[in-house]
Amino acid sequence: MSQPDIQFSPAQVQQQLAASSTAITPFRINVPDSAIADLRQRLSLTRLPDQLGGVSWEYGTDLEYLKALLDYWRTEFNWREQEELLNQHSQFKTTIDNVDLHFIHQRSSHESAIPLLLVHGWPGSVSEFSKLIGPLTEPTSHGGSAEDAFHVIAPSLPGFGFSSAPTEPGFGPEQMALALADLMERLGYEQYALAGGDWGAIINRHLANHYPERLIGLHSNMVLANPPADPAQRDAVSESEAAVVEARRNYMLNEVGYQQIQGTKPQTLGYGLNDSPAGLAGWIVEKFHGWSDLPEDEPGNLDNNFSKDEILTNISIYWFTGSITSSARIYYENRNSPRIKPMSYIDVPTGAAIFPAEIYILPRAWVEAAYDLRQWT
Repeated sequence: MSQPDIQFSPAQVQQQLAASSTAITPFRINVPDSAIADLRQRLSLTRLPDQLGGVSWEYGTDLEYLKALLDYWRTEFNWREQEELLNQHSQFKTTIDNVDLHFIHQRSSHESAIPLLLVHGWPGSVSEFSKLIGPLTEPTSHGGSAEDAFHVIAPSLPGFGFSSAPTEPGFGPEQMALALADLMERLGYEQYALAGGDWGAIINRHLANHYPERLIGLHSNMVLANPPADPAQRDAVSESEAAVVEARRNYMLNEVGYQQIQGTKPQTLGYGLNDSPAGLAGWIVEKFHGWSDLPEDEPGNLDNNFSKDEILTNISIYWFTGSITSSARIYYENRNSPRIKPMSYIDVPTGAAIFPAEIYILPRAWVEAAYDLRQWT
């Protein structure tokens, strides 16, 4: 019996080859001069809205702050300098699930170093880890000991930064977790540790749920869990914890508008933010302001927490890669993609860093019911 004559288009052949390739290739960031010139031209043509008198950040990004930031971006910010700083880290790309996955892979000189997968969130990027990589990989050069050393792997999530975007619906946090597990396997790491916050914490929880046997430990600064089924655990909340949880809940009532938009109509949002650097900056910097635990008597002083260069490097990555729309889709996919495996108890040694102004804070008893909690700081 003869086999059917199946014909594939050149595009289908390339897609199949890409999906099956396990090659890891070196990568350097090199934004074209024309893209930098285009950014500056767009910034010079910005048309800003008005702002009510006597207000600052209450209605969203403060006009005066944004004006100053955009002016600095156009006239003083040196992308080439920031690009070179990022390129000091060893970077690579590899194809996993039809995604051209970008990642930093900085190995320590200490052979006993622990592999550490660092996972960012939104609106973050690998740039937020830049200051950490040196102390983590070479602790003896930063006042630490060789026992503190890590091999750092920091990927750009699919659809973020220098990674390409998924081209089909359904690529949510759980799928990203499986892709990162494949990356670590491809790099030859049989055992490793995880660290992350925001979406990084969520993705790492999925990875730990699927592959607990591969993990040495999990560290999270945004530990999430459902209320325990056991009433004793569910009600084991101190008055101080209850007050903190209630305060964060009330705070988030005014802070989740972006989640509703990105979780329902990310494409519509993208038309504005992908075309306007001012719009993109206004959207992202408002999150930096809202999540930075600024003193009540200095609510507008974001510069005390981040330099303009740090903020604009992160925003510029979104701008130059055109990834704001694809990055926002993670919220939609998280709501709508079917789960691959039900979430269970995370049987991985877990450390939780509980910062006072984290957007979500749970009672310790709830976390202990969902994770093998070893550290709570």
